[in-house]
Amino acid sequence: MTKWISRRKFGQLLGAAAGAAALPGVPKAAIVQAEPEITSAPRRFPEGFLWGSATASYQVEGAVHEDGRGPSIWDTFSHTPGKTHDGDTGDVADDHYHRYKEDIGLMSDLGLTTYRFSIAWSRIFPEGVGTRNPKGFDFYDRMLDTLLEAKITPYCTLYHWDLPQALQDKGGWQSRDTAKTFADYAGVVAEHLSDRVRYFMTVNELRTYVNAGYESGVHAPGLMLDRKGLAQVAHYAVLGHGLAVEAIRAHAKPGTKVGFADNPQAATPVIETPEHIAAAERAMREENAMYSNVIFEGRYTDAYLKKLGPDAPHFTQEEMKTIGSPLDFLGLNVYTGDFVRADESSPVGYAMVKRPASSPHMYSDWLFVAPEALYWAPKITAKIWKLKEIYITENGCSSADVLTQDGHVYDSDRIMYLRNYMTQLHRVVSEGVPVKGYFLWSLLDNFEWADGYLKRFGITYVDFKTQKRTPKLSSGYYKEVIRRNGLV
Repeated sequence: MTKWISRRKFGQLLGAAAGAAALPGVPKAAIVQAEPEITSAPRRFPEGFLWGSATASYQVEGAVHEDGRGPSIWDTFSHTPGKTHDGDTGDVADDHYHRYKEDIGLMSDLGLTTYRFSIAWSRIFPEGVGTRNPKGFDFYDRMLDTLLEAKITPYCTLYHWDLPQALQDKGGWQSRDTAKTFADYAGVVAEHLSDRVRYFMTVNELRTYVNAGYESGVHAPGLMLDRKGLAQVAHYAVLGHGLAVEAIRAHAKPGTKVGFADNPQAATPVIETPEHIAAAERAMREENAMYSNVIFEGRYTDAYLKKLGPDAPHFTQEEMKTIGSPLDFLGLNVYTGDFVRADESSPVGYAMVKRPASSPHMYSDWLFVAPEALYWAPKITAKIWKLKEIYITENGCSSADVLTQDGHVYDSDRIMYLRNYMTQLHRVVSEGVPVKGYFLWSLLDNFEWADGYLKRFGITYVDFKTQKRTPKLSSGYYKEVIRRNGLV
């Protein structure tokens, strides 16, 4: 029978037998098995890799009636009976408007080097346009100064879905005027904040706020348009992005970088073979033809326009040039992946693989566990769109978090999720793909849109009655990743 020994005993024997050819009574197999644990190096990220977290204005700020803020479509939507879980609203949310210093303290304790936040458009322009509201800027000035004092670099998103209600009353994203108004707002914010903010993202997740807000109606403003109407809204949304890029470049201080944060359908080869990888590359273009691809290539793909036929959006070549304005970076929000296989019988050369009913997912039904997506999404986007600077601007998961009697949240499922995804993140960075940083979603439990306060995504537990913050077990995990600048 093979005789096994503990690693501690093995070390003692190894020291005692220094210079000997073999260890008495210790089989060679045991020595080989023990060596990797002793000699393996930690899997580190490059020096200067940014570790951050992300939030969004309506999800955390609260204070919806303070200091001149105007109503947004999410104020209207969440106060409409039946639109959110249990009638939850963002009226108070995490009260970040008053507790931002405490929350920045949480960031400092984690060791974050960067933080992604969004501006509430209706704090700056209560009516969406017209005279700016100085008190709205006052809040972001205070927050940014506190961040910089803590040596945390801010990344700013200009639109994270909370369109001023006054603009929705004039047609919202169904109107081309909203795209122009958004650019005017973006220019004003960039001019005011670019002395402290170097990185601006025009919009967050075009696909979500267009499709969920104007197709399925599960998000604000809760409309269900036909295919033609939806295609036109998507066009005005990417046009608004392009116009905002031009406005930021015109008004921001030199050295400002501009990009956007998108959640593309993360085409992932179902098997890592050349034919399936090529299929995933084609899918990344075609499945994101109306969002990421048109922005990076300045044109709609032939297959997209052919599929829509008479329902294709109206556009001009001047608009397409604006939409394709060069960018400095891309933010990728990656939660799950869409498996793709090669299919020669398909006109586009690929087919999406339907998920079996047994596919594992987190607390949110849509959040299927597919860590490979955090490797393939940046790898493919960098290749097909020739990108030189990428950030993972959101990654995280929902959990049925419970505060135990001993005052802790033992969210081991979230740690499992993060560990697996970060392994794939390390893989892609190690191959030289230009991923420069990672923003975990989210710093805090918050108002999770139509799910209200039911689904928790934070690494900090928030008691929404008392606003007490309690770092979860996953907070400790992320803190250790940051401390090591490597995998745990």
